[in-house]
Amino acid sequence: MSLDRREFLAASLAASAAACQQRIAERQTAAGPEAQPGIPGPYPGRVVAVDHPGSIVAGEYQRGAVRGMIERGLNELTHAESLVDSLREFFEPGDVVGIKVNGVGRPYVISDQTVLHTLVDGLNEAGIPNRDIVVYERTKASFMGAGFDKWLPEGVRFMNATETYHRIQLDMDGYDRDVYMEMPLVHPEYAEEYRVDDPHVRRSYVCKWLSQAVDKVINICVLKHHQSAGVTLALKNMSHGFVNNVNRSHATTTANACGIFIPAVVDLPIIRDKVKLHILDGVKGAYHGGPGGKVGKYTWEHKTMYFATDPVALDKTGWKVIDEKRAEVGAPSIALLKPDEDSLWLNCQVEHIELAGNMGLGVYDDEKIRVKRGSLA
Repeated sequence: MSLDRREFLAASLAASAAACQQRIAERQTAAGPEAQPGIPGPYPGRVVAVDHPGSIVAGEYQRGAVRGMIERGLNELTHAESLVDSLREFFEPGDVVGIKVNGVGRPYVISDQTVLHTLVDGLNEAGIPNRDIVVYERTKASFMGAGFDKWLPEGVRFMNATETYHRIQLDMDGYDRDVYMEMPLVHPEYAEEYRVDDPHVRRSYVCKWLSQAVDKVINICVLKHHQSAGVTLALKNMSHGFVNNVNRSHATTTANACGIFIPAVVDLPIIRDKVKLHILDGVKGAYHGGPGGKVGKYTWEHKTMYFATDPVALDKTGWKVIDEKRAEVGAPSIALLKPDEDSLWLNCQVEHIELAGNMGLGVYDDEKIRVKRGSLA
């Protein structure tokens, strides 16, 4: 009996996910290897959306509005009465809290200082000092190029896993040799230096920031199209931010394996256990040309932020938002997009979201996703 494309991807993912669990070090989580994974967290299927028409003015985020959006969103998510109380549900004094930011779409659609500062202030009020907060982006070049270093609060540290972007990225200084996802997916350019059966080229190693430096993580993603993955939201911010050797997932415009690669990485117990909260910054968004410099002409002000512990439900919601914007401008949905001058990959693999749901990483079914919406003025 033949398999269709979706069934084939699901079967391949299941095999890859089984392989990636074989050699995970005991230090993967503070709770130990037998602990139940955290993702999708205490609120599977729940997403809170908060919009504010004054959240951005003349291209600048407005701190008061953003603070209000974050407080309302987290309070609605957790049923707490204040920002501090909502953060205390996930974090406590003594935790070292990591915050994953995103600078890839600079200067158009990247993490903003107002969002980070609001979260740092809230963590401080919850008893977590700046010295116990570590902000992270995968490459130092992206972090510095986005200007994140210029607005880090005093005492907050930052870490990167590698200096700059490399098409073939197998350097190990910032990565943990004992914690990795393994699958038989090899970048074709490796053949020049490595044997294709070399385990090193079949692995994506987790960054030391996640495995050694922090206890819990807030994942701040942005609302953006991606040429090979379809969208780059909560799931991809983790899969392609927390490990190395990621270009094998989209080695060429036709050798695209994001549908398999993204869920297999996020399914690692260390990621499932440590990432506690996802915030999708949709104050600005990009509906085409992502993830990098081509997004400028496709950027719009959505003026909405989304909150969840379930990255699948969050990504399904964000995907629909981007598709709605595409329909508004007369563009096809991402799942039906074919190559053009600003999006080169043959097929955008948004199925990574559904496959992540199949792996138990969250809720994909629209009938089981509850999006609670609120407006501020």
